[in-house]
Order: sequence, then C-alpha cells, then structure tokens
Amino acid sequence: MGEPWVPPCSHGGNDLAVRMRLTRVGSKKNPVYRVVVADSRSPRDGKFIEIVGRYNPQHDPSLIEFDEEKVKDWLGKGALPSEAVHRLLKAKNLA
Repeated sequence: MGEPWVPPCSHGGNDLAVRMRLTRVGSKKNPVYRVVVADSRSPRDGKFIEIVGRYNPQHDPSLIEFDEEKVKDWLGKGALPSEAVHRLLKAKNLA
C-alpha cells in the first residue's frame, strides 16, 4: 500500500532527551558530585542511566575524573552536557 505512517519530528533528529549533569552525593556542607548521564526530566539526585565521572571541589586543585570512553560514547549518541559539566569537560580537554 505505501509506507507506514511515522509521527513528525520537530527537530529532525532522534528524540533522545539525555543530559550529562552533576548529581550531589556529598554530606552536609561537603559537596561531592558524580557526573551522570540522565534523562533530562528526572530530578537532580534522581534516577540516572550511567556514571561517567566525578568532581570534588573540596580538593586543592579540584578533583575532576572522567571515564573518557564513556563520555565520548555518550556525546556521540547525542547527550548534551549541562553548563557545569561542559566547563569540567573543557578543563579536561574532552569538549
């Protein structure tokens, strides 16, 4: 008969709503963060898909660690880093 109906996509790409962002895991007055890949609609410290790094601003200099393979894989899949994660990626020359 013809091709099956496909719903229109406003931006032309896939509908992956995934962000790379920070989630807080430190105790009170002791911030330590994980860099996670999460659905953009989930809460800051809620469900995530995968941990791709960590950030500890308490150290001097700040501790920034990434699993470079995972980061590049997720960026290649279209995950968008938050502003804070983008700054951390630039500091590690991954962005």
